[in-house]
Amino acid sequence: MSKTATDTEQVSSPSTEDAAERLTTAPVESDGPTGIGVLGWLRWMWRQLTSMRVALILLFLLSLAAIPGSLIPQNGQNQFKVEAWKAQHTTVAPVYEKLQLFDVYSSVWFSAIYILLFVSLAGCIVPRTWQFVGVLRAQPPAAPRVLTRMPVYAAWRTEADAETVNAAAHRLLRQRRFRAGLAGGSVAAEKGYLREVGNLVFHLSLFALLGGFAWASLASGTGGKLMVAGEGYANTITQLDDFTGSPFYTTDDIDPFYLKLNGFTARFQTSGDQIGSARQFTANVEYYEGSDASKLTQGKIEVNHPLEIGDSKVYLIGHGYAPVITVKNAAGEVVYTGATPFLPQDANLTSTGVIKVSDYGEKDGEKTQLGFSGFFLPTAPVAFDKNTGPRSLFPGDADPALVLNAFAGDLGTDSGLPQNVYQLNTKNLKQLQQEGEPAKARLKPGQGWTLPDGYGTVTFDGYKEWASFSVSHRPGNSVALAGGVLAILGLIGSLFVQRRRIWVRAVALPGGGTLVELAGLARSESAKIAEELAELAVDLQDDAPASDDPDDDPTDDAPDDAPATDDPEAEGEPAAAPDAPSDPAVPADQNSKE
Repeated sequence: MSKTATDTEQVSSPSTEDAAERLTTAPVESDGPTGIGVLGWLRWMWRQLTSMRVALILLFLLSLAAIPGSLIPQNGQNQFKVEAWKAQHTTVAPVYEKLQLFDVYSSVWFSAIYILLFVSLAGCIVPRTWQFVGVLRAQPPAAPRVLTRMPVYAAWRTEADAETVNAAAHRLLRQRRFRAGLAGGSVAAEKGYLREVGNLVFHLSLFALLGGFAWASLASGTGGKLMVAGEGYANTITQLDDFTGSPFYTTDDIDPFYLKLNGFTARFQTSGDQIGSARQFTANVEYYEGSDASKLTQGKIEVNHPLEIGDSKVYLIGHGYAPVITVKNAAGEVVYTGATPFLPQDANLTSTGVIKVSDYGEKDGEKTQLGFSGFFLPTAPVAFDKNTGPRSLFPGDADPALVLNAFAGDLGTDSGLPQNVYQLNTKNLKQLQQEGEPAKARLKPGQGWTLPDGYGTVTFDGYKEWASFSVSHRPGNSVALAGGVLAILGLIGSLFVQRRRIWVRAVALPGGGTLVELAGLARSESAKIAEELAELAVDLQDDAPASDDPDDDPTDDAPDDAPATDDPEAEGEPAAAPDAPSDPAVPADQNSKE
């Protein structure tokens, strides 16, 4: 008996691992290239690409590659921030452009990673799904020849008929939602297929996630528009500030609608540790889809709460101030008036901007143009710091001020070359002088400034608020969202559902009575299979009550010629200690070697 136990222990561990591995439908990975020559290497490379290990590496690389897209402004999201970032980082900006860091999600290297991941998942899902379909169509594996080798085992002797016991076990297992089969004097049952379903759903969801992302990259477009309060625009390529399309979404596909910014509400915290933090950004708009102005509708756009118009979503991405300035020439004629957006430079909305007066006229018989650069401060300090210059103390408009520098000459607007409306090219301009120093002024709303050398006057009439919007058309977002939700559900199923098998065999004994054996095998170490086997043993007592003799060991009378199985898995099932537990209704400890 001890020799038998020793032999069993020597083979139990590898057999258990082999049988447990057969509870999954994952493709078998190869340790090296198979075949000879180029074909063998190609086959090996394909197997490596479609392995779970490489898929996880590619998934990690994809998440790692997406980090620059969240840290560096992107052209497709906010062109103004990109231009401001380039102006502040003139040294590294050209390098970032070559590395496509301002267009991360459409870059060559990012596309290569998710295409490889796409192929890897496809090569993994297709054979795995086919194998799982085969498992579902097949019957549960028949009972092994020796059930005592199973990690969880229970046995007892009963006076009930063997056929009756097997039928009762089959009925009880079916009631417990096991897929059970009765054949060859034993019952084979299996449960936990949702574990593999969860694995497949998780992989398919990643596939859908990547598919949605690819679809969005190929059939999406983004436009940007900055509007001062009171302005409106038609969503056409000529009125958008910028537009980024894709191969399947061009300027001809832009959704037609009209949008007007009626007003903007900004609220900031005025006390505490987080003073100056934004508490409310709301753009009050009116819009209509298509060209029917009679369908004008009121709406609101807030941060993370876009306005959906047709197939496009309008996002609020920026906010600032636009000083209203009136410029008159030496003759007192108004040569410029209007609100000019200034771009924020810090959290307190210290904003910089330029004003170009290209229709000034003539000065001293020569055509002259004026340019102004400066700062708008929503809450100006009493005096400016010599080191930092003009800086706002608070993002709200508590005490606004406008600081201007004046230039005269040629703005270059007549050259036909495009210019940045937020930058002033001073190459052909001279800064006006006042009392031997550069001409500059600090103005409050309603104040004016008489320019030196008889160039006229500048009046700071007040200010308006502006908001910048991103008009996005991304058809793959819903697919990507559904994929993300399904991936979480599939992962939950694969982690918490356990794949397990239970076998019941009732065999008539030569001396009379019936030997009832129960055995279980789980994919992972868990007490659930032991609990289920114990509950099944208790329920089976109603149809196959144990014999009253407590000293009777049911395995002593077990027939040596127990029915064999034709299932190739059965002969390789794991081994455990041959000695059965003394309590016939309680299964053996699945972790026990006794």
